[in-house]
Amino acid sequence: MTRFRAHAVVAGTAEGLALVSDEPLSFWGGFDHTTGEVIDRRHPLAGQVATGRVLAVPFTRGSSTTTAVLLEAVRSGTAPSAILTPAFDSFFALASIVADEMYGTAIPILVLAPAEFSQLRTGQHVRIHADGAIEID
Repeated sequence: MTRFRAHAVVAGTAEGLALVSDEPLSFWGGFDHTTGEVIDRRHPLAGQVATGRVLAVPFTRGSSTTTAVLLEAVRSGTAPSAILTPAFDSFFALASIVADEMYGTAIPILVLAPAEFSQLRTGQHVRIHADGAIEID
């Protein structure tokens, strides 16, 4: 088991299989909030479903519409269980904060050091604790 300490931008607990890419993701036109599928056919995660997974991407690509699309995914029950990034992303943070206010469901958003982020692999089992501790099997 590998353990990391991350900065919890939005604290919370979560668990799930990792879905990892070193490419940024545009949620506007790249993510279907009704199914949780990555629909950008040029993205390495195309066809993958993020619902209930720990999504790890370097940052969002595009505009503030990421917040709206992710918020709709929370409402629809198709959002990732948590999001890990190597740097602060305001669109992810805003979506989680608004989702907590509107629906009582925050998505934990954590920032890992770039060296630790680079160790993440799709399919790893990830547990996130409220204090920012991350365990990976």
